[in-house]
Amino acid sequence: MADVSVDVSGVMSPPENSPRTPFSSFLQVPTQIPDPKEWFSKQRQNVRPWLLFIQTSNFKTPPSVPRLSKRIMRNIEYFQSNYLFVFLGLVVYCLITSPLILFALAGTFYAGYKLNKRHQEKKIVLFKKELTLAQVYGVVALCSMPVYYMVGAHGAMFWVLGASFFLITLHASFYNIDAVIAQGEDGFPLLEQV
Repeated sequence: MADVSVDVSGVMSPPENSPRTPFSSFLQVPTQIPDPKEWFSKQRQNVRPWLLFIQTSNFKTPPSVPRLSKRIMRNIEYFQSNYLFVFLGLVVYCLITSPLILFALAGTFYAGYKLNKRHQEKKIVLFKKELTLAQVYGVVALCSMPVYYMVGAHGAMFWVLGASFFLITLHASFYNIDAVIAQGEDGFPLLEQV
């Protein structure tokens, strides 16, 4: 019996006209870590007008359950940056109302800053092993966990996540995105060119 080998190497790419699912924009796996400043500025540019976001005349009950799920997905896609800023606003509110968490975060960042400066001057050795900067930050984070637990950061984190989920789902469920898209963002009906 002869040994037959077949070369199956090559580059595969998806077809040009592949159908997009509602989750396709959420399920894209990034190939590299984005720059936080660049990502944040991109999100700020994609924020829809806040008056449109809170316009009460666009709040309607969904006519059926299947249309409710489509409405939620379309709203999350359309107002994604606005929802991000709602989440960040709740985080800031939680930090302002919980000063112990704010002090714990400041202490962690200060320790990381000091260890970063020390690491640049002289390598940090732990148990006779030189640590990389990422490992130093990992040790700082690990040592900070009990402090965060004592100041109640876990409760605040779950409160922020729960409140964000509730508010975003409530807005996405009752905001009639179809009316906004039909009229255009400025509130005037879209004109078709002939």
